[in-house]
Amino acid sequence: MLLAHRIRIDATPDQAGYFARAAGTARRVWNWALAEWNRQAACGQRPNAMALKKCFNAIKYSDPDWLDGDGNPWLRTIHRDAHAQPFANLARAWSRYFEQRRTGQPAHRPRFKKKGRSREAFYLANDKFRLDDMVAVLPKVGRVALRERLRWPGKIMGASVSREADHWYLAVQVEVPDEVARLARTGNGITGVDLGVSAAATLSSGEKIHAPRPLAAALRRLRIRSRRQSRKVEAAKKAAGIEGPISRGTRLPVSKNRTCGARALARLQSRIARVRRDFTHKLTTRLCRENHTVVIEDLNVSGMLANGRLARVIADVGFYEIRRQLQYKAARSGTSIVLADRWYPSSKLCSACGEKHAALALSERTWTCAACGAHHDRDVNAAKNLQRLATGAHAAQTALPEASQAVTPCTVAGAGPAGGGEVTPVRHEHGHQDGSGQEENGAHLCAQFR
Repeated sequence: MLLAHRIRIDATPDQAGYFARAAGTARRVWNWALAEWNRQAACGQRPNAMALKKCFNAIKYSDPDWLDGDGNPWLRTIHRDAHAQPFANLARAWSRYFEQRRTGQPAHRPRFKKKGRSREAFYLANDKFRLDDMVAVLPKVGRVALRERLRWPGKIMGASVSREADHWYLAVQVEVPDEVARLARTGNGITGVDLGVSAAATLSSGEKIHAPRPLAAALRRLRIRSRRQSRKVEAAKKAAGIEGPISRGTRLPVSKNRTCGARALARLQSRIARVRRDFTHKLTTRLCRENHTVVIEDLNVSGMLANGRLARVIADVGFYEIRRQLQYKAARSGTSIVLADRWYPSSKLCSACGEKHAALALSERTWTCAACGAHHDRDVNAAKNLQRLATGAHAAQTALPEASQAVTPCTVAGAGPAGGGEVTPVRHEHGHQDGSGQEENGAHLCAQFR
């Protein structure tokens, strides 16, 4: 199993300067390769990333564009991995683009990377560095101090150095033996998870987990620092005699005040991301550790972000990141992740009798079933229906342990040994399942990710 450990580097000023130059080299080589790819494609040729790499290797020490002011090849001061890996990355980017087009998915062509706008990072091959306790020996810079030891034993497959605000990080990819990577679960329940805005996650047990929403908490300070930085940029443009947008290749005069402002803004953005990431990791780890099966909805997050009133809140909670982390953490815990179809009416079905309340509006947070008189909290009811969806589908397979009634009430439980099993559409199991309506529509299926 491939796992990655991201460790903060305590870099000296000289080491940080080299990291910045190496990341800039990777960005510039990417832009060169992409421009050459586009040029060849426009001429009717069939570009190839490895052929572009050979062409670049032939000119990188002699072409005037890649020489410093004294006529020396400055690329010799940067380790070759930084300007070799962008070609492999470009090949993967184009392959992904063509595959997405072939399958009818939304596809975007690879884009140029702008300085200050793109992620600063560069690659290191596994045979070009080594780890010694809390020290990494990197090419060109030697020994650098790390904040942590490498978390897992195993074969190191590669690493990358990247910057977040004013800190540098070493992300090491390790091939870990399965018996080491596997994590023991603390429970064997089946839980439905309804993602929302008022509560980030509502569990079928009735528990509501609220997100810290760090962007909302820091929004005022973020706006203040953004306005300050904008005024500094406008002042620099005025001093340089520039009106309107800054043309390509134009450099504003260096200002220590503007640089400090940019760093303060970046640190605030970094803190927002770290708080959100911490919450997401703790939530997803808990769900995978405590349950045999976790059921979530297949939400159309990109479509939801098109709603101008809810986009900021949805992005602040991080719906897609929660789903992404659940899917890869489930493999370590042996947990099954079930995706309910996005059109499954989990909020409109009564979890007690299965009656559908079709007229339920989004603003109604509680409602009473006209058939049985049960009073429901909208989110808790949706979570219970999601839980029942997975439990009912497995009931005839004897693949899941019996759901704990103390933890997961109002469900149809199956009995049998805990061994996992393939999730099949509910309509293929028993026919009608407790009046949920799921079996009446063949498009409402469940998919399993392991």
